[in-house]
Amino acid sequence: MTLLRELGRRKLRTTLTVLGITIGIWALVVFSAMANRINSFVSAGSDLYAGKIIVTDGESFGTTPIRLSAAGDIATIDGVDAVDPQVQLLWDTDAGFSFGVPKMVIGLIPGADEGHAFRMELATGRALTTDDAGNVVVLGSDLAAEYGVVAGDTVQIHGRPFTVLGTYLTTLAPPDTDAIVPLATAQELFLASLPPLVADALVAIDLANQIVVYPAEGRDADAIAATIETTVENSVALSGAAFDEVIGGPTEIFNAIIIGVAVISLIVGGLSVINTMAMSVTERTREIGVKRAIGGSRRRIIREIVAEAGLIGLIGGLLGLLLGAIVVTLANDAGRSSGNVLFDLTLSTAVFAVAFSTILGMIAGIVPAWSAARLDPVAALRYE
Repeated sequence: MTLLRELGRRKLRTTLTVLGITIGIWALVVFSAMANRINSFVSAGSDLYAGKIIVTDGESFGTTPIRLSAAGDIATIDGVDAVDPQVQLLWDTDAGFSFGVPKMVIGLIPGADEGHAFRMELATGRALTTDDAGNVVVLGSDLAAEYGVVAGDTVQIHGRPFTVLGTYLTTLAPPDTDAIVPLATAQELFLASLPPLVADALVAIDLANQIVVYPAEGRDADAIAATIETTVENSVALSGAAFDEVIGGPTEIFNAIIIGVAVISLIVGGLSVINTMAMSVTERTREIGVKRAIGGSRRRIIREIVAEAGLIGLIGGLLGLLLGAIVVTLANDAGRSSGNVLFDLTLSTAVFAVAFSTILGMIAGIVPAWSAARLDPVAALRYE
C-alpha cells in the first residue's frame, strides 16, 4: 500500500509511464503469440516430413500432376520401404490466402504406408478401407466440428455430397483439418480442378500430385531423395532435413524481427520509467534526507525506489498482457471461420511478458535509486 500511495502522488506521470510499459508489453504479447503460431506451423511441417520423403512434380510443389506410375519406379529403388501415392487439393477451391492450416482433401490408398504414417484415433464411425469407393470421407476433428457432422452424416466437398464414414479425435496437428477420401475419388476431383487444356490431355486414374516415400530403417533419406530425383523425370524429392533447412532459417529471422520490434517498444517504456523515477527522486530529496538523517540506510533507499519502479513495470505488464490477450482472442475468433487463426498465446509467453516488464522496471529504477542513496543527508535537508 505504501508503494501505491507513493505512486499516487504523481498520478499523471505514473499513468503515462505505465501506459508506455503497457504498449510495449502489448506489442510483445501480440508479436510473440504470432511467432508462437508460426513456430507451431514449422514444427508441424517438420513432424510431417520427419522420416519420410515427399516427391512432387518439379515445376510447382504439389500443385501440378505427377505420373502415378512414378510410384512404381520409386518402389524399386534400394532403401525404399513403402510408397504412398496421394492426391491433395484444397477443401474449398475458392478460399483466399490463409495464415491458418488449410483444409485439405487427401486421396490415398489405405495401408499403402505400411504402418509408417501417424496413427489416428477415431471419434465416430470407422476409417477408410481399400474396399471403399466413390463419395465417402473420413474427417479430421476440426472439419467435423465446423460442419457439425459425425459418422453417417453427409457433407459437401467441391459441390458433391459425401457420406461421412467416420471422424477422428483431435490431434492438435494438420490432420485435424484433413478429409480422407479414396484415391480414385480424389483423382476425379483433382482432374476437374485443372485447366481444361491440361485436363483434356490427362486421365484421372493416372494422376497423383505427391508421392510419400518411407525409407527403410537406418537408410539415408537424403541419399534416397537424390536417387529419386535422378530416377523420376521432372521430380523434386524433399526430405525432413531439407525441409528444416529451407524453412528453419527464414523462420528464425522472422522471429528475431518480431521480437526485436517488441523489445524496442519496451526499451522506450524503460526509459520513461527512468525519467519518472529520476523526477520522483528530485521531488523527494528532502524526504530522502530525513530518512537518511534518522538512520535510514542507503540499501533501504535503493530498495524502496527500485520496488516502486518494479511496481510500475508489474502494473504495466499486467495491463499489457490483458490488452494483448483481448486482441489475440478477438483476432482469432474473427479469423477462425476462415482458418486464419494467427496467434497462439501460451502460458510461458504470458509469464515471460509480465516478468520481463517487472524486471525491466526494476533495472530502470536502479540508476535513480543509486543517485538517491548517494545524497548527502545535510544537503538533502536544505534542498528547496
